[in-house]
Amino acid sequence: MTARNAFYAQSGGVTAVINASACGVIETARAHRDEIANVYAGRNGIIGALTEDLIDTSQETDADIAALRYTPSGAFGSCRYKLKGFDQNRAEYERLLEVFKAHDIGYFFYNGGGDSQDTSNKVAEFARAAGYPLTAVGIPKTVDNDLPITDNCPGFGSVAKYVAVSIREAGYDVASMAKTSTKVFVMEVMGRHAGWIAAAGGLAADKPGAAPHIILFPEIVFDETAFLAKVKASVDNFGYCAIVVSEGLRNADGKFVAEAGSRDAFGHAQLGGVGPVIAKLIKDQLGYKYHWAVADYLQRAARHIASKTDVEQAYALGRAAVEFALDGKNAVMPTIVRESDSPYQWRIGETALANVANVEKKMPAEYITEDGFGITEACRRYLAPLIQGEDYPPYIDGLPAYVELRNVAVPKKLGTTFQV
Repeated sequence: MTARNAFYAQSGGVTAVINASACGVIETARAHRDEIANVYAGRNGIIGALTEDLIDTSQETDADIAALRYTPSGAFGSCRYKLKGFDQNRAEYERLLEVFKAHDIGYFFYNGGGDSQDTSNKVAEFARAAGYPLTAVGIPKTVDNDLPITDNCPGFGSVAKYVAVSIREAGYDVASMAKTSTKVFVMEVMGRHAGWIAAAGGLAADKPGAAPHIILFPEIVFDETAFLAKVKASVDNFGYCAIVVSEGLRNADGKFVAEAGSRDAFGHAQLGGVGPVIAKLIKDQLGYKYHWAVADYLQRAARHIASKTDVEQAYALGRAAVEFALDGKNAVMPTIVRESDSPYQWRIGETALANVANVEKKMPAEYITEDGFGITEACRRYLAPLIQGEDYPPYIDGLPAYVELRNVAVPKKLGTTFQV
């Protein structure tokens, strides 16, 4: 059998460990050169395939590819670009196959969340219908931890660790100043519809009175009266109140508490910052001095504090994707299967792309305390293993040393261009 080329791309919001999956893909492919001639990366995700803007990963040294395991963000560029259905924009799919044929691409690996797995599934379906021999395997990634079937998602464990550490440290800070200064600290974290990241802050509360005292989940309708009473009780009992709030917090009308009004490329509402809204509410109603912070990109870029578990799983899923493809498995995604909580044991499983495309996994009710402001012991048992272990990058002069790839372009073979 003649070896064919593979296409790999990163999609959606990047993470501290998505490059570890890229490392797993490329290193595994290099170990099977008799079946995979080369890995071409899409510059800026699927856009790179549509515009024939491919990166030749063979131009990177083994050492630089290995260094991806320790480097955050998307080494090849990511995108938020949603492929429409076949009947809405068939030209996009025909262009993809045109590019794949020109570069003899027989393997398609797309690294992303629910929308990205939808892309993987559509590409697999169209190639099959067109009679083009393409093996498509999705690789899970999302800090939101909202993909179904898989126990957890690469990128989440490291964000969870960052959030838990940050709210613990901020809690100590506020507690020490609360007598004469700030009494309330609000930390806003990501999570549009699923409160997994906000829940991770609850790991820091290991004893009564420890921060965070309140967690606001998108799954729980915001009750202003109950919330303010909880804030006051915390200040009365502990001298201060530390709060973790998910960006996707909703009011009784089902609207985001902080919605900017615009929408992204996937049609999702752009959220305008719920942290300051909650902080101002506390100031106006209770009069407490406050500070607020938005973790934003810091939480997903923090490779220096990544979870070792997360790094290992991200790499393993990249490796498994290639192994699945070489075994002839098509339109599938490798998953993480939890076998036990303590000791934490897991293995690689699989599911059809159709099972995860555009499906969101929210926090189950049994993971949220009855009052709606905290996590249960069941939730703690689920979350705790995912933040375990340290996997520090190399440091030079006090700063982490991250690799920057050459990203040499593959010569174009098509005389036509495509606008996206």
